[in-house]
Amino acid sequence: MDFMTYISDIFQNFVRVAMSITVFDVIDILLMTYLVYMIFKLMKETRAEQLMKGIFVVLVIFVVVQVCQLKVMSYLFENFLQAGIIAIVVVFQPELRRILERVGRAKVPLGLGFDQNDGESSKARDEAIAGIAEACERLQMTKTGALIVVERTTKIGDITEKATVINAAPEPDLFCNLFYNKAPLHDGAIVIRDNRIYAAGCFLPNTTKDQASELGSRHRAAIGMSENADSLVIVVSEETGTISVAENGQLTRGLSKESLTRILQKKMPEAVTKTKKRSRKPKPEAQNTEN
Repeated sequence: MDFMTYISDIFQNFVRVAMSITVFDVIDILLMTYLVYMIFKLMKETRAEQLMKGIFVVLVIFVVVQVCQLKVMSYLFENFLQAGIIAIVVVFQPELRRILERVGRAKVPLGLGFDQNDGESSKARDEAIAGIAEACERLQMTKTGALIVVERTTKIGDITEKATVINAAPEPDLFCNLFYNKAPLHDGAIVIRDNRIYAAGCFLPNTTKDQASELGSRHRAAIGMSENADSLVIVVSEETGTISVAENGQLTRGLSKESLTRILQKKMPEAVTKTKKRSRKPKPEAQNTEN
């Protein structure tokens, strides 16, 4: 009988709690669930994933200590957990930075009256995509290593400020000349900004992923660049000629000219022409000077 009473009390408490839930509580739960999911997603395949497992084991031990009422261990754990928040911030600093950078990349329509998508920028984008794809196919055939960064929302001025500014049209011949193995800038990356070759000889940050240790230096740099910014990074392997694209820390390999073109058409932005709309005044008519 006592067991049935216990079950009945649990059911009544559950019904009471369920009846008190409002729409805002549901929204709160969904937002919290999404936040936890995004945190785990951002920490996946990084060293933070192993640290999270370690923290989980420590919390399990702490619960066992509390249940068993082990006084000395409880004292040690309580003092340890007081400094735990500061320790987590220090240890997870790179991951926290990545989260804040992802938040900062979110596109917010500002409505400033700029012409962002005109016919000229769309044509320039198509020409840039064709030039990049053609260059990568040529480099693939000759097994010439290449690293091309397509800048998107996040500006990478810290990468280009120490590089050589080119500011030229993305012609396949120019790509091949810059990545020729005896050219002075062939070791660095090329940055595409506003559908043009903006800079060459750029050095990119390497990834911190342990899983990328078996990759070459260009592929590690491509993954690292895509982790630090929302850029698309194209890699042509010097050993195999394989074309790959890195985005958000993930590497897609074994691309052809056609599949690379489709990716660029889907994800490469158009140039933003920051020119405010102005009302065109009619030109004054030429005055008749005849007498």
